[in-house]
Amino acid sequence: MPLLTIATFLPILAGLALMALPNRSARVAHTVSIAATAITFLLTLAIWARGIAPGGFAQVEEISWIPAIGAAYRLGVDGLSLPLVLLTGLLFLCSAIYSARIGERATTYVVLMLMLETASLGTFMALDGLLFYVFFEVSLVGMYFMIAGWGHEDRQRAALMFFLYTLLGSLPLLLAIIGFYLGSGTFDMRAWIGAPPLSGLAAMLALIAMLFTFAVKTPVFPVHTWLPAAHVQAPTAGSVILAGAMLKFGTYGLVRFAWQMTPEAFAQAGQVVLAFGVVSAIYGAFAALAQTDLKKMIAYTSVNHMGYVVIGVAVAALAAEPRIRTIALDGATLQMVSHGLVTGALFFLVGMLQDRAHSRGIDEFGGLLGRVPWLGWAFILSAFASLGLPGLAHFPAEFQIFLATLTAMPWGVVALIGIVVTAGLYLRAIAAVFLGEANAKWAGMEDLDLREKLVIAPLLGLTVLIGVAPGWLLGMIHATMTGLVN
Repeated sequence: MPLLTIATFLPILAGLALMALPNRSARVAHTVSIAATAITFLLTLAIWARGIAPGGFAQVEEISWIPAIGAAYRLGVDGLSLPLVLLTGLLFLCSAIYSARIGERATTYVVLMLMLETASLGTFMALDGLLFYVFFEVSLVGMYFMIAGWGHEDRQRAALMFFLYTLLGSLPLLLAIIGFYLGSGTFDMRAWIGAPPLSGLAAMLALIAMLFTFAVKTPVFPVHTWLPAAHVQAPTAGSVILAGAMLKFGTYGLVRFAWQMTPEAFAQAGQVVLAFGVVSAIYGAFAALAQTDLKKMIAYTSVNHMGYVVIGVAVAALAAEPRIRTIALDGATLQMVSHGLVTGALFFLVGMLQDRAHSRGIDEFGGLLGRVPWLGWAFILSAFASLGLPGLAHFPAEFQIFLATLTAMPWGVVALIGIVVTAGLYLRAIAAVFLGEANAKWAGMEDLDLREKLVIAPLLGLTVLIGVAPGWLLGMIHATMTGLVN
């Protein structure tokens, strides 16, 4: 059974079936959305149960597509892509459940979300360069319309900014893909990884093109300015999908394309990439500290946390010892997953707070923990995870990244400043919003209902599980990373 293909295209097929139904009420649309994302998530679990091949791709599905140019429909998974596939399946299911409250143009909203899930899963599983680019680009369309159609007051400007930044940013990747094809005669990414087709100046130019694309997508300072506006204006589920899945396109591509397909050029440019990662981590933390809008604060912490991933990948390119390179890649991949869980939870919680108060201002609340304890304690747990508290998901990821950095490139640990600042900004937010004197204005605020608890519980549960016992996930990641560095 081609599980990868079924999991990838089931969401968009469900969306098309929904459009064909004569009764397309909001209730029917959301029922289809939840059912499709739930089945897709179960399929990703089945893919996980089948397992991976250490050091290579598993469960490969391949059909000739454009034989004249060597392009084919190719899907496969390994220890880098499979954790992100599982994360994507979970986040879209939680987003579908949360979005059941949306009544305005519900059918269109659901179809866009399901299209985004297909594009996201396809991006992580594609093993053909041309197919990867198609999935990569299709995701822009879905997110653009989601922000523009269901976002907040300045949504049109934010959606246009997101689309232009990421569309123009992706064009250099297309040039790099064409370069790989001209050097190899195929679009098979496995061939590009096994025997990098470019060398010398050509490889360096391809690397520069890919670094620009993936820096915009991650995003990395200074090409990050589209992110805060997109997050603040996007509907809650859009912010979760953008942070939890789509930002990972950048860091996934950094490993899969830049690190694996131009290894020598990446090693030469590693110090520069590391510097951008360090600056992003520190800048993101200080920029978040300056915010008074909870959602914008969390958006800037994404720049901070994704900067740590970039640091880990750069160190893996620079380190001489295979063990250190493996530790760095293990940490970077685990950080991608933990960021999706933790930041996804935070965006959901801020969305739930905004649904009740119609405000996100940090200074407009106070003493909410006594009124909405479920929401308050869930936010506190997520905030502690985001600041890297031991026992929660970010800690084992960031520990490995900085352990490798300290061993191979000691100057890179200056990025630890970002962790200190992040701790300060979250403690400030917790104190201002949930502690202190209660504001009588919010006396009637209701706590989380059953639907909201169902959305947030799996994310928080996995945040704790990965923090306490990360071995079940790291084992899968490590099996692949060990093969990549040797």
